[in-house]
Amino acid sequence: MRLRHIEVIQALLQTGHVGTAAEWLQLPTDDVEARLREAESQLGFMLFASVRGRLQATAEARALQVEIARIYDALEPVQRLASSLKQYLAPPLRIIGTPPLAQQLLPQSLAALRRRLPDVPCTLLSEPTRHIVRSLLLRESDLGLSLHDPEHPDIHCQVLAQGKLQLLAPHGWLQPKQKYISLQDLAGQAMVGLEGQDPLSPALEHKLQALRPAPSIHTRVQTHQMMRSMVEAGEGLAIVDPFTALGARASGLDTCPLSPAVPVSLHALTFKHATPPSSIQTLLGIVTEQATAMLAN
Repeated sequence: MRLRHIEVIQALLQTGHVGTAAEWLQLPTDDVEARLREAESQLGFMLFASVRGRLQATAEARALQVEIARIYDALEPVQRLASSLKQYLAPPLRIIGTPPLAQQLLPQSLAALRRRLPDVPCTLLSEPTRHIVRSLLLRESDLGLSLHDPEHPDIHCQVLAQGKLQLLAPHGWLQPKQKYISLQDLAGQAMVGLEGQDPLSPALEHKLQALRPAPSIHTRVQTHQMMRSMVEAGEGLAIVDPFTALGARASGLDTCPLSPAVPVSLHALTFKHATPPSSIQTLLGIVTEQATAMLAN
């Protein structure tokens, strides 16, 4: 079978009617019927039988359906790229950020980029830092944004902005207009812990466990967003990055920085041995402006 046969079979599997499949494929009805006959002739068995005015897939067609769907899934990135080349004469800008940045910072930044460069297509993914590094090395992404420097020899790392780790607490737990909270004030408190490879966690947890009495941590989760959800559910306090804290504050939780402060940097990551699209520099300027303004507030 050829691709023209496969697209007809897929359309008929989805619609069950030659006329509807022809409209979907923007082909004459006669062409759809001819391609179906060609496919059945090459395969040596029927794919569809007419039942009460509709085409019903045979057992053989249903057996082929899963593999046909896989072919369509594999073709989708090619179709998207072809569409972008046709419409914009430029490949999409592929951005990948850690979850707090993909949710709190990058949507506003991409909206600002769209106002400046309306014809540049973009894709945005959310992954942990180690997956961002892998994506950059495989040339699957053009720009990564993370709160950690992966210190990889083939990854260029640029600091865009700086903030501080924040305490999350239920509404009313902190004093009105409280500017910071000492680690000692967390002694004996119920807290939510972080499970996984967060570079800030080991040193911070060591300091917390040195308190007397040490905080009680009965629940550990994988991301700062999950920590926020656990605080909202009444599971205790949590220490999170400043971008997660911004979203939590907007939803009504109390937040304030730790004292002494624990700094957090926003890093832009790129592959050292590649020339990034020109739009990357425009986006980096926007992200720096947005992040600085968000962290200042």
